[in-house]
Formats: sequence, structure tokens, C-alpha cells
Amino acid sequence: MNILIFAPHRDDEIIGVGGTILKRKAAGDTVAVCLVTAREGEILPDVTMRIHREMQACHEYCGVDRYFGLPFGANLMETYSRKARNEAFLNVIREVQPDEVYIPHWGDMQLDHRVTTETAMVALRAKQGNNVKRIFAYETLSETGINTPTAENAFIPNVFEDISDYLDGKLEAMRFYQSQLHPFPDLRSEESITALARFRGATVNVKAAEAFMLIREIR
Repeated sequence: MNILIFAPHRDDEIIGVGGTILKRKAAGDTVAVCLVTAREGEILPDVTMRIHREMQACHEYCGVDRYFGLPFGANLMETYSRKARNEAFLNVIREVQPDEVYIPHWGDMQLDHRVTTETAMVALRAKQGNNVKRIFAYETLSETGINTPTAENAFIPNVFEDISDYLDGKLEAMRFYQSQLHPFPDLRSEESITALARFRGATVNVKAAEAFMLIREIR
């Protein structure tokens, strides 16, 4: 099975889907990560290069098979034309031919997340002739659940991936992003990641889980 994850920023893929990545790899699946704000083709500032190296080491640890970096800039997604964004996303989908796609939650606080979701859904329209069977929205600590409290922004999970055997691995993967981890009670801390995984797991009577909203499934 081919898995594709759209990550607005470096580390979103691990915070939202890290345990699932490790579980899918253990099952023999192929995992591709598309970093939307990679600024591909530019000379990156030193601070960004540091995070990029952290990401590369993390992906090697997780066994990510394919990486795609798009040319868009962080905190600037809405400034690029819809045509440019749609074409870039569609090209990745056509190349990967994923069975499952993971995208950010539309109601996240960070606008890059919302634009990523909107663009992905355009590229994932069934009329594009792709073979995608399932589309999931993932939650991202520090972005999901802190936007204005409206129904449209609520993250309401209906799919739970049991990562009881992979929580330690997810934490180890996140440690590669040392520049993005902070002491508890920051939302991007090991304690917060663990607490969310335990809570989501307890919801379905397993030791740890990642929660998703199923957007579309074709059986």
C-alpha cells in the first residue's frame, strides 16, 4: 500500500502521523512525505537548514521511502496562486499514486494548514483519475483545537490507529526535531505528545493511538 502525507511544515508529519508511519513501514507499506513549505529551489537560511537536516535524519530513522519538497514558503501559502499550488500537489499525487492520503485538519489555527488541506482536496478530486481509497485529516498539537471554537473548526475523530507498539518510536522520531521540541507544558513537548496518544488510545481501549477524521473512503 502506498501512503502519502502532506505536511505544511517540518515536523507536522511526525506530530500528526508519526506512529502510523512507523506502523505502516513495519507492515511493508511505502510511505511518502510531501513538505509543502520546503522552499525547494531556494538557498535556505541557516535556521531553516538546521530544521531541514533534522527532518532528513528523522525520515531516515522512520524509513520514509520518498520525500517531495514544494517551492512554497512557510506562513506564505495563501500568497501563491491557486493554479501553482493545485498543479504542484497534483503532480505529487500522480507520481506517488497513493492508496491513503493524510492531510492537516481544515480547522487548524495556522493558515498554512488550512491552505494545504484546501489545495490537497482539489488535487484529490475523484475526477483527476487517482486511485486514492482513503483520505484522513490528522491533528497537530499547537494548531488543532486552539482556533476559534466553532463547529467547522472542531476536530471530531472517527478513526483511531492503535500505535501502542509505536509510541516510543514516535517519541524517538520527534527527538530528531530538537529545535521544535519544548519543555512541558508546551504543546510541542514529549509529555504533551504522550498525553494525547494515551488519551486517544484510552478512548478506544488501547494503550496509545493517533486519531483521524475520515474525509473519504472508497470500498
